[in-house]
Amino acid sequence: MKTLLLQIFTWWNGQTIGTRFFTWKHGKRVGQDELGNVYYEGTMTSWGMPRRWVIYNGYAEASAIPPGWHGWMHYRTDTPPSQEEYSPREWQKPHQANLTGSAAAYRPQGSLSGAGERPRVTGDYDAWTPGN
Repeated sequence: MKTLLLQIFTWWNGQTIGTRFFTWKHGKRVGQDELGNVYYEGTMTSWGMPRRWVIYNGYAEASAIPPGWHGWMHYRTDTPPSQEEYSPREWQKPHQANLTGSAAAYRPQGSLSGAGERPRVTGDYDAWTPGN
């Protein structure tokens, strides 16, 4: 029952009822990536090209699409990684979740939320005071 309610009322938590129906009616499964995301291509066309979409494994986060599948999703290649020997280039990094707001978020030196102390103010700065 919980899954059904999530599919009715949330779009960020996997697929919705509408997406499930659309995929059943028009989609052809093309492949799955190492994160569990499933990719589809449809018979319906937009701009003369087959429609492509992904059903995310978990929360919908566009940055969770690996580089090879990203190229296929954006029509840079017609052959999906599941139908060829694809290996990412050395500069293509594996997915890392957005860490903003978490304990592992980037905090530069001197940040108020950082672990250390702010560096002492040098003589090249004078704080503003009223009347100056």
